[in-house]
Amino acid sequence: MRARYRRAKLTNEFALIGRLRERFADIGDDAAVVEPPTGPLLLAADAVVAGVHTPRDLPLEELGWKAVVVNVSDIAAMGGRPLHLLVTVAAPPGTDLDRIFDGVAEASQAYLCPVVGGDLTTSDTLVVTVAVTGTVDGTPVTRAGAAEGEAIYVTGPLGAAAASGWTRRPLARVVEGVDARGAGATAMIDVSDGLVADLGHIADESGVGFILDEVPVAPGATLEQALAGGEDYELVFTAPVARLPVGFRIGTCTADPSERTLAGSPLPDASGWEHRF
Repeated sequence: MRARYRRAKLTNEFALIGRLRERFADIGDDAAVVEPPTGPLLLAADAVVAGVHTPRDLPLEELGWKAVVVNVSDIAAMGGRPLHLLVTVAAPPGTDLDRIFDGVAEASQAYLCPVVGGDLTTSDTLVVTVAVTGTVDGTPVTRAGAAEGEAIYVTGPLGAAAASGWTRRPLARVVEGVDARGAGATAMIDVSDGLVADLGHIADESGVGFILDEVPVAPGATLEQALAGGEDYELVFTAPVARLPVGFRIGTCTADPSERTLAGSPLPDASGWEHRF
């Protein structure tokens, strides 16, 4: 883990890197050396910006945890398992980076994906960027495989993140994603932007519509939060069978790509969170 912009640092950068090397045994060289996976290689990357993707007062440990988990969730959404993490932190001078890496380390251990490198630099805004590698035992599940007549499932109740003000610690559904792929899932996505938006991505990519019969709502949440709140990181997937050993069945795919209803009523258009540039 080599850091740049050394003259901009106000704290002892190399001491921090030394502490990180004690915590993450696989870092230290210009590039990480890892064993290639036996199956397809999955790659994902995402950034968490304080005040944009999180409340500004979210504890730093929770920001570090979230930065890892949102990336692991992308691997889970393909039916895969995470392998390695690269973590880059850009932070204002004086930020307690050890607290951020407490959260990173906890998530790394929880999902069995070691930190193998990254970068440190200063910035006016706190940004934690994670890149993750993963693998899958067989063919990855994409968003484009759903077909007319297939059932729609979700791995858990929705809306809890929005009900908490997006302070609830997210969890990546890796085991559920592997199980769904093994049970015959044809298309899958994680609920990061909200059920309507993310299921809409599957419908768009697969050329189908959908009818929802019911949506499981988390305790304390509203139906609106379950449909559009986002950041629950449950998995939504389709399969050609009416019963599976994983998830709750919530609806059916239809032939009409414009059909998107819940209990007979049209769902609101929802494109999900969009950054404005």
